[in-house]
Amino acid sequence: MTTLRALECLVALVDEGSVTRAAASLHMSQPALSHQIAALERELNTPVVERLARGVRVTAAGRAAAEEARLALEAADRAVRIGRQIGAGSGGRLRIACAETMTAWILVPVLRRWRSRRPEVRLELAEFTSADRMVEHLMAGATDLVVGPRPTATTAHAEMLGQEEMVVVTFAAHPFASRACVPVDELAGEPFVHYDPDNGMAVWVDQFAASHQVTLSPVLRTRSPRTAAQLAGAGMGVSLVPVSALAGRPSAVVRRLEPRVHRDIVALTMTPSDALVRRFVADLRSRGIPRVDTGATLPSG
Repeated sequence: MTTLRALECLVALVDEGSVTRAAASLHMSQPALSHQIAALERELNTPVVERLARGVRVTAAGRAAAEEARLALEAADRAVRIGRQIGAGSGGRLRIACAETMTAWILVPVLRRWRSRRPEVRLELAEFTSADRMVEHLMAGATDLVVGPRPTATTAHAEMLGQEEMVVVTFAAHPFASRACVPVDELAGEPFVHYDPDNGMAVWVDQFAASHQVTLSPVLRTRSPRTAAQLAGAGMGVSLVPVSALAGRPSAVVRRLEPRVHRDIVALTMTPSDALVRRFVADLRSRGIPRVDTGATLPSG
């Protein structure tokens, strides 16, 4: 297969009209240029230049090949330019999967900064209610970066971003509303708004309850922590939700657990050396997990 250098020599020969000037324009010797042209002719199985007594003349085949060669050289130059832009974090595409409760809580400030400082980077966002589903997309190559709670299991590269608090949500008439906090063992027997079994939140809640020897009494299940908070606030019972699910200020009573409980927030990727992934994660780590303001993030109901 012919090389880009040979095509470059042909284009220079067409543009300059002589071997001497073409070689000079490419900063190479005349024999080296002639060698590249000869190799190209062998590849095409036809002459691209006619050797004259004084110089050379490009053949019709040579001129036709040169026109296509210009396109190939432009494409190669564009590929190098794009590669450099992506390597510098100023171009390309970054696909992000995020837990739905964390988009506004964690991602929006970083996304806004990237939009203003790196307008050539195309950002794509997909939101999920399950950390395990996000990992499936990551492993399938459908996303570059996952931001959310630690999944049940994964072989992806993980970086700890911080922790978020898990809290109790219920309605104003519930006895928990008069408490400053709720002991974990008092969740036993309460009508409980749980999560779908295929959701990582369901696994986390069940493991948490088992570790405290608490038996929960689910009355219904949902995929979304936001929905769980709304259902509990509407009088369906109590639920455990992450504070990131309270960004919409649900009409509900929110109380801390006693003792306080947190879960890990991580960034997962299969390509930790990727320039865009590395820079985005660095910005997430630099910003950190938002501080919990008891008065704002945990409304009293």
